[in-house]
Amino acid sequence: MESLPVKGKAFFKGKSMKIIFAGTPEFALPVLERLAESRHEIAAVITQPDKPSGRGQKVQEGPVKIFARERGISVLQPEKLKKPPFVEVLKPYNPDLIIVIAYGKILPKDMLELPRYGCINIHASLLPRYRGAAPINRAIINEEKITGVTLMKMAETLDTGEILMSEQVEILDDDDVQSLGNMISVLGASLLMQLLDKIEATGELKGAPQDESLASYASKLTPEDCILDWTKTTHQISCKVRGLCPKPVAMTRLGEKTLKILRADIYFTEENEFSVLLNQKDSEPGSVVKLLKGTGPVVRTGDGFLIILKAQPPGKNIMSGADLVNGGYIKLSDRFQSTPP
Repeated sequence: MESLPVKGKAFFKGKSMKIIFAGTPEFALPVLERLAESRHEIAAVITQPDKPSGRGQKVQEGPVKIFARERGISVLQPEKLKKPPFVEVLKPYNPDLIIVIAYGKILPKDMLELPRYGCINIHASLLPRYRGAAPINRAIINEEKITGVTLMKMAETLDTGEILMSEQVEILDDDDVQSLGNMISVLGASLLMQLLDKIEATGELKGAPQDESLASYASKLTPEDCILDWTKTTHQISCKVRGLCPKPVAMTRLGEKTLKILRADIYFTEENEFSVLLNQKDSEPGSVVKLLKGTGPVVRTGDGFLIILKAQPPGKNIMSGADLVNGGYIKLSDRFQSTPP
């Protein structure tokens, strides 16, 4: 890489910086695509090892690996980063930066110190809020109206490094994890391009420390987190369904079977009908109180009603609410339970 000093700054010719990219899922693709389209050189891509997926548990390549392989970019898939030290594999690449987004492993100190400018993480929240593994899920589940994306200089402890750039994103009423994630990832890619220009202009990577008093954590979701509690408010349940869609997906029990719910909207009705549904016999949270032809079943919540618009019965494909009713999978007076499947 050739560089010429101009008025105390660095002027880079050709491929400006040599970058190693670390990421795994579809969420990381917009950033990788922008880098591939830029004048910067992607020296290698680090991604998680291939894993079994789907009903047949066939080993499948991740989206980042597929993209890199199709474009002839070197792909590295270490099982471990510390022992043996994976940094020895990376040293010959002599990177200026390592850029990380949804990679799935914590980088050890020797990797953080390898690149000329350090390592940048693109995190899907306004740090220091929602540090951790599931910031998009938790923000939607917690009924937040605003979240964002933060570019951070990585440190040894999780999501605690200096903030380099950030921008907020509005959470819309119909956003789920995929739609909000797409928006955040595209915005993160745009901010990254601006940051790379700034690094070129200044020859350094500096940010501002995080305010620890504002820190919160978005811990990894557990199977228990996915169970719907029908005694909660309609809005809380709706947010939980959206915050778990498309993965790991909200679940409820119907008898001995487990139903996965992917979309459910608030059922707005006139005051008279609301009162009738609320006070009819056996109208308790989780009860199916009405079947809307062509739409889906209406379920009682802690303070109102929810329409199930998309769900997956065990062993079946995802169905619309109307098909659930027409196929007899959900019947009037059925009652969903909030206990673990």
